[in-house]
Amino acid sequence: MSTYHPNQSYAQVRLPSEDLTADMDFFIQLGFRLDKIFPADNPAVAMLSGFGMHMVLDKRVVSPPAVINIITDYPETIAQGKTELTAPNGAVIHILPRTQTLVTPSTKHHFEVRKLTEGESWVIGRAGMLYRDLIPDRLGGSIIASHIRIPNGGPVPDMVHYHTIGFQLIFCKSGWVKLVYEDQGPPFILHAGDCVTQPPEIRHRVLEASDNLEVIEIGVPAEHMTTIDHELELPTKTYNPDRLFQGQRFCHHQLKDAVWDDWRLSGFRFRESGIKEATQGDASVQVIQAVQALRETPPVSHTTDILFSFILSGSMTLEAENQETQSLTQGDAFVIPPEMKYCFKNISEDLELLEVALPGNFETTLY
Repeated sequence: MSTYHPNQSYAQVRLPSEDLTADMDFFIQLGFRLDKIFPADNPAVAMLSGFGMHMVLDKRVVSPPAVINIITDYPETIAQGKTELTAPNGAVIHILPRTQTLVTPSTKHHFEVRKLTEGESWVIGRAGMLYRDLIPDRLGGSIIASHIRIPNGGPVPDMVHYHTIGFQLIFCKSGWVKLVYEDQGPPFILHAGDCVTQPPEIRHRVLEASDNLEVIEIGVPAEHMTTIDHELELPTKTYNPDRLFQGQRFCHHQLKDAVWDDWRLSGFRFRESGIKEATQGDASVQVIQAVQALRETPPVSHTTDILFSFILSGSMTLEAENQETQSLTQGDAFVIPPEMKYCFKNISEDLELLEVALPGNFETTLY
């Protein structure tokens, strides 16, 4: 078996070429250099390199046109500032900035209920985890909410990675998961009822999970980039719990340390996760419990952009203006748009809700 030597090996992409001279001129003007060409009397193959890429232009190859992305900190210096070009051989070239720009679409508000009993399938996602979508249309791309399961515990085939994201929450519904985060000390166990917020681009890794682990994951916006960090090793040697990642601080809320207080609606209590402070008001995460069985709450409305709730246990009836009445139980989720009147009825004494508000500071009106 041969030994791989990183400094002595590289990969090539082979592209078709009907007019070798025209294709060479095109790529050389882009900034590639010509390394090899043969045969000398009637060239059919040219090898070029540039932007970390090795390319073979070959008149003998028949294949569909390629798409090549050139990633650079200075896109304006390439191709006179053009962002898309087409080579004589049909290859499409995109000139892209290296730094990812986070774009959060405007929220498309609507009333949404997602029931666990609807029989929707779980899909296999990153690192073999099972995903269930809690907001199928993602409110126009402004948020993604996922119910994630790992049925069989043990080591998780994850790598050190980070997300280019505005806000991200991991709430452990059942079981436990072992995690490690950049500058946050040694690996720790996230138990049922605990949660963490993952600030933008904090490096982290999922190490191990119990059987039947279930977590709720919230991400803003819905589409965001996950990048593998092949260089950083976790845990890091530094410990800096107050470090800010794009204005946000890592927050690890533990159920065992929870302080309960009266909620904004009478008959309920809640525990504040500390995430509102850690995100400087970008988001609020609370767990709400019924103090006793309740017949109904007064109608209310709210002013925040997104108000997402997931039923952790118990049952209730949700009534919202101009909407069909919904009987909800454990595993169900719902989104209430701003200014819509709604109320809870037939509240069981074991009702427990996870509520995520974006932004975290908002007003509630009782009617």
